[in-house]
Amino acid sequence: MENILNFIKEHEQIIYIVVLMIFLGIEVIGKVPSVLHTPLMSGANAIHGVVIIGAIIVMGKAEADNYLALVLGFLAVILGTLNVVGGFVVTDRMLEMFKKKK
Repeated sequence: MENILNFIKEHEQIIYIVVLMIFLGIEVIGKVPSVLHTPLMSGANAIHGVVIIGAIIVMGKAEADNYLALVLGFLAVILGTLNVVGGFVVTDRMLEMFKKKK
């Protein structure tokens, strides 16, 4: 527990920046019109593809006893994959709306 508190104390500014980025991202995405949602989702899919590759690299380079890096890497791979798949599903659904009906 003391290690976690020391880590938080050492990286306090980075943690504040990440929390502020989360709130800013939610605000920005919430204001996007539905017309721009499909191109935005495609960009998010590309970014999360990079996140997945980075997480795999982190997991591959982590020591066997570094459970924090392994767990965070695993979570990043799972959540990034879910986001990419969900993004493709949403994009496909939105593109279906613009196809001509038979």
